[in-house]
Amino acid sequence: MRSYGQYCSIARALDVVGDRWTLLIVRELLMRGPCRFTDLKNGLPGIAANLLSGRLKELEDAALISREDAPPPIATTLYSLTENGLALEPVLKALGLWGLQYMAVERPDDAFQAQWLAYAPAWFTTDADPDAPPAVIQLVASGEQAVIEIGEGQVRTRTGRAADPDLVLDGPPRVVLGLLTGMIDISGATQIGLTVSGRPDLLTRLRPIVEDQAAARRT
Repeated sequence: MRSYGQYCSIARALDVVGDRWTLLIVRELLMRGPCRFTDLKNGLPGIAANLLSGRLKELEDAALISREDAPPPIATTLYSLTENGLALEPVLKALGLWGLQYMAVERPDDAFQAQWLAYAPAWFTTDADPDAPPAVIQLVASGEQAVIEIGEGQVRTRTGRAADPDLVLDGPPRVVLGLLTGMIDISGATQIGLTVSGRPDLLTRLRPIVEDQAAARRT
């Protein structure tokens, strides 16, 4: 791990997490919890196995992750974030929120996975009507599936399918994510490929955090 050699907290932080792939490894462990090496490699398309091994060793040396041998039937090494590693969650949330401005273009060779579909509404939206009954929204984007569960003032997400969703949103990733994060309205989303089934009124329950930030800047 190379150092910037500067007596500055930003530089010191980047000494630890500034290398390529490092924060994406943290992202996967935040979203998935404890992971096997193969889980991490599958969740990081494009990373070489030897590079992943090196990054994991660096993160372990920096006390950001720990490893333990899982009991049978798994019987393999599991990697987990330490308390210090978990403390990076607000950093990744802030970075992801800032990065939404660069999501307007979906490049043809961009990989996309279900856990990335799931974390966006959990991190970047809030429940605008916490007293309303619980609701379930199914997301489908490029064949990847995730579920949003809204209730009691919280937005929870997971990968997979819902048994009986109240609303289904199906379309290209940039359209589904753009709608959920407030970058595209529903009219514009349907014009560029979004299919809506069920109760579109539930979208008013999901208030994008970017709207709250914009309102705060105006006051």
